[in-house]
Amino acid sequence: MTADITTVATRIVYENRWMRVREDEIRHRDGSCGVYGVVEKTNFAVIVPVEDSSTYLVEQYRYPVKGRYWEFPQGAWEQAPDTDPLVLAGAELLEETGLTADEMVQVGHLFEGYGYSTQSYDVYLARGLAQHNARRERTEQDMICRRFGLDEVEQMIVGGMIKDAATVAAFGLLRLQKLI
Repeated sequence: MTADITTVATRIVYENRWMRVREDEIRHRDGSCGVYGVVEKTNFAVIVPVEDSSTYLVEQYRYPVKGRYWEFPQGAWEQAPDTDPLVLAGAELLEETGLTADEMVQVGHLFEGYGYSTQSYDVYLARGLAQHNARRERTEQDMICRRFGLDEVEQMIVGGMIKDAATVAAFGLLRLQKLI
């Protein structure tokens, strides 16, 4: 069977600590040619900490869109991209919220934007929570963590207050699986 799209050539057009952008010359099955811009980013984890019909969200300023937004704790380790996603999830939960979990259950694996990026993420449900001190990075100094009822989070999504696609997808996935 012929591949749908074949890469003819590739070149890196931009690279920094967090991402690499490449441009691929491609050939479609019918022989026509084209180009793809592909963003390569380290995979990340999204953690949904749940306790007594409530969850924890973090709010921070997101520079590319110039605004503060609520989202589930999430993150990647660009310096260690092969880290076990479960280890990453536990560390990010502690870092951003100060919470640890007795139980972390992987509930899904999704792509961030597979039309332009290789990045994917694992969604974890965290239960059996205990509060400690958050261990935020310098870049997270403006972060706020707050507890919300699950119904309130749902209304924040419906009302457009939560705009983070990974948060909306994780919440929907957990609702559809009847885990929250």
